[in-house]
Amino acid sequence: MAEGEEEVNYASVVFKAGNNPPPAAKRGEETVYGEVKAQNETKNEDSAGRRRFQHLACCLGILCVILLGGIIGVCVYQSNNKNLSAGVQELNSRNQELEKKNNILTEKIQDMTTNRNELNISRAQWSIDSYCRQPDNKKCQPCQKGWLLTEPSCYAYNDAQPPNQKTWEEAQGDCRGKNSDLAVAHNSEEKEAIKKKSFGTNGFWIGLRVEDGEWKWVDGSDLTESSWIDPPDPVDGRCALFYTGRNTWSSVSCGATHQWICQQKALSV
Repeated sequence: MAEGEEEVNYASVVFKAGNNPPPAAKRGEETVYGEVKAQNETKNEDSAGRRRFQHLACCLGILCVILLGGIIGVCVYQSNNKNLSAGVQELNSRNQELEKKNNILTEKIQDMTTNRNELNISRAQWSIDSYCRQPDNKKCQPCQKGWLLTEPSCYAYNDAQPPNQKTWEEAQGDCRGKNSDLAVAHNSEEKEAIKKKSFGTNGFWIGLRVEDGEWKWVDGSDLTESSWIDPPDPVDGRCALFYTGRNTWSSVSCGATHQWICQQKALSV
């Protein structure tokens, strides 16, 4: 070795991997991973918070809907209650009016009943006077005074002279006022009974006229012998007129004025 040169010794140093600090790249990776993990945890916490808020908002919304429904129900109930109260008051008013009308009708019915009873008594007395107090005979008779008996009926020949003669309708009304009808002849015996007691030549209304294209008696029965009427064709507005001494009846206008014959059932004595 030359003079003046220093001796240099080299030694080999070996570092173990476990004790060596991580490379810079690896430390960077660990840092990035840590940051990502922290960010994910933050996002998860935010998402959970939002879900809780949404659930809370949904519950509050449901409660609001329920509360609104309750308010509406209460309002409807109060409105219906007011309407029902008004309806009850109106029904009470109507009921009071009906009670007043019922009382009035009851009084009228009582008055009518009293009048009817008085009328029945008057009619009964009239019947007694008509049938049982004739001056020439105290015994009750089958016909009223002025009526002619042909069993089983009594006949009244109203021989009024103009201007006291009547149309067919007026004559029927007069008979009804005497508890009778214009004379009816359902058979030859009744027809003959009308004929043999008649008199005069002016003609008498009997209870036969045309109704709905058919000859009808006042008791609603049909004319069975069309040969008894001349002409026999039924024409609306025509009525039957009986002339003394004729075997047939004449078809004349019901508006003409004539005498008339009333008929009623004879009293059984």
